[in-house]
Amino acid sequence: MNARTPLHSRRRAAFMVIALSIAACGKKDAAAGDTEVPPVVGAHTAVATRRSVRETIDGIGTISARPDHIAQMSAPAVTRVTRVFVTVGQSVSAGTPLVSFDRAPLDAQNAAAATALVSAQRTLERAKRLVDAGIAPRKDLDQAESDLARANADAVSAERLQSRATLRAPIAGVVTRMAAVLGATVDPAQTLIEVTDPAALDLLIPVPPASAARVHRGALVDMTSAPGADAEALGIATVADVGATIDSAARAVVVRAPITKPARQLRIGETVFARVVLAAHANAITVPAEALVPEGEGLKVFVVDGEHQAHATPVTVGVRDGGFAEITAGLAGGETVVTSGAYGVTDSAKVMSPTESAPATPIPVDAPKP
Repeated sequence: MNARTPLHSRRRAAFMVIALSIAACGKKDAAAGDTEVPPVVGAHTAVATRRSVRETIDGIGTISARPDHIAQMSAPAVTRVTRVFVTVGQSVSAGTPLVSFDRAPLDAQNAAAATALVSAQRTLERAKRLVDAGIAPRKDLDQAESDLARANADAVSAERLQSRATLRAPIAGVVTRMAAVLGATVDPAQTLIEVTDPAALDLLIPVPPASAARVHRGALVDMTSAPGADAEALGIATVADVGATIDSAARAVVVRAPITKPARQLRIGETVFARVVLAAHANAITVPAEALVPEGEGLKVFVVDGEHQAHATPVTVGVRDGGFAEITAGLAGGETVVTSGAYGVTDSAKVMSPTESAPATPIPVDAPKP
């Protein structure tokens, strides 16, 4: 009995060492399993591609009539309105009657000017005869010639005023102002009616002074009904000039851009969303904007390698154009980056697309939301 005891003890010790080794291995495997980052289900990806992007500034603009395509008219003399033919907003052709006035004072003025002209002609003829006969001095003939020239100018002016007893549209367009009231007395100092050519419109865009310094003539302006990709496209304008002064009310510089390619008929006074193109960057590396994740004061993206593992990569962002962002440092182009779901990814996580099968017991990845 005593002889077998040492052997028995040695066997028990050996079994205990083996059991402890197996337990230790199990603990290591369990620990390894605990540190493994689980897959991320529902993360979408996209490839960093090269494309042209545009550097822009946005603003709210107003459609305005071009100054050299507006006709403003007033009464030819102090008279009375006898008829109004049109209303504000009505389209008119060149020559369309707009407003008629009482002709009596205009006819009287024309008749008086015609009588004065005849009298001046007779006076000149008499002065010539007297000068030729040596009866009158030469200065009388000079005065008669001056009086005739003045009378002729008055007659032409009176005839022109009489022809304006009915105001007619000088251009085709739309009536944008009507101040004539039937029966009212008017004078030449009043603007009674305004006709504007709706095909010649400008877009007026107030922009901050610092941004105005970067706007140049010839820059393209995209017009839409509102911000966003789903907004109605209204056409294109081209910058003609940038204001040299600051609007005291808006504290902004007004940029004027004639509308060159309207997508539809625009209305004077209509408000549109304007995007002024400052510069275009060709062949820029871009990623969807949703791939950008804030990190401290900078940004990062998650680059997915061939093993579906995500790696946090700091990037420098340049121009943002629509739903894309230019990457000026951090990517070389062609990388696969996480887009939708990027905020739920941790560094070195296994990224699984929504179409792939999820693991039997998925463990969610915790990440702080921005």
